[in-house]
Amino acid sequence: MGRRLALPSFVATLVTTWYGGILGVGEFTYRYGISNWLVFGLPYYLGAALFALLVARLARRSRYYTVPDQLDAAYGRPAALVGAVVIQVLSSPAPYVLMLGVLLQLIFDLPLTPAIVIGAALSMAYSIRGGLRSVVRADAVQFVLMYLGFIVALPLLVVRYGGLGFLKAHLPATHFVWHGGNPPQYIFVWYLIALQTLVEPTFYQRAFAAVDEKVARRGVLISIAFWMLFDFLTTATGLYARALLPHLADPVAAYPALAVEILPPVVRGLFYLGLLATVMSTVDGYTFIGGVNFGRDLLWRWRGDKDESRVNGYVQIGFVVTAIVSILLALFVRSAVDLWHDVGSVGVPALLFPLLASYRPAWRLPPGAAVASMLSGGILSLAWLFSRYFEWTPGYPLGVEPIYPGLLASFLPAVWGLLRRSSEGAKKRPPGGNLGPRPVI
Repeated sequence: MGRRLALPSFVATLVTTWYGGILGVGEFTYRYGISNWLVFGLPYYLGAALFALLVARLARRSRYYTVPDQLDAAYGRPAALVGAVVIQVLSSPAPYVLMLGVLLQLIFDLPLTPAIVIGAALSMAYSIRGGLRSVVRADAVQFVLMYLGFIVALPLLVVRYGGLGFLKAHLPATHFVWHGGNPPQYIFVWYLIALQTLVEPTFYQRAFAAVDEKVARRGVLISIAFWMLFDFLTTATGLYARALLPHLADPVAAYPALAVEILPPVVRGLFYLGLLATVMSTVDGYTFIGGVNFGRDLLWRWRGDKDESRVNGYVQIGFVVTAIVSILLALFVRSAVDLWHDVGSVGVPALLFPLLASYRPAWRLPPGAAVASMLSGGILSLAWLFSRYFEWTPGYPLGVEPIYPGLLASFLPAVWGLLRRSSEGAKKRPPGGNLGPRPVI
């Protein structure tokens, strides 16, 4: 976009792209009540605020195009390629392709597999053809629709059935407890997974495209306010779904079932549009990121072309690969919440320390330590994650979530690299006296 993304468009595209898990939010609220806000709301506000305050301006100032560009400049090509592999996992639209397929299945009474394929094809078409500019324009429309659907439905429910008193009378007591009946470790792990905002390609891409550094920072902070409003709307609506439809066989269908059985026809149509817009805006945004990452940051960088003349062709291949892989994952893993958990548990340990350190010369790791940090964190957390599928270990080893050993495995090489760099710097420094002003980097 020629780095001309203005503040209103910045907010609209970031809000819609980052908030796509609407059926997962409905499912979690139906099961656990207001704890949805503490699991899928507050942690991500904090993570986004950290990005705005610590990273947004530095990212815009770098004038790079992608996260692997930043890693390449700081640590070299091997680190950039490893980072690109991790980004490919983080940017998979699979959870949202699954949700879109479920929505289409419920609305049009389709089998799930054709619904997933049709939804993915429709959502990805304009991002493939028009690039980021098309994604931003579509997001502006979808931004209006996603809020309109809930703003119309929620007041109707309040007027027809009553407010807080009605909900308290028809919901389990645990729906108004902060943990919703979940163990504290489960709640806390989402606060670590929410650190994904600090390595999330959606945030970096919008910051790189912003008009200036102020837009990059202010845009994220304003987006947090919109996410808070939308979380209030979605959580309250989910509570009504649980109160009015207490015996749903599948809580994933909480919002669509509410639309079919409770809402009148016109409101039902607007509510469906809001659900579809929320999911489709995320599918197209992540498809674009995944396609660019695969074509430019993996294929082009791995081939070592002398110029970027073939990048657009590689990116088109990347769109197709991203679409096919996301459809297969959506068919294999039938829980969007599980996909969020698993992707964040691997991506955050792999990228968090090396990427954040790359923006500060004083913290920057030696290239070998950066690669070791990414590989050890990502591989250990992935192995820990897959261990739950083996019969000899019910659940995770020692009952510990994968993100904890992954962060530790990533942190140790990073610390070792900084200590080694500090030690080598001390050996090279001449003894005594003031060495003069530090060079500006």
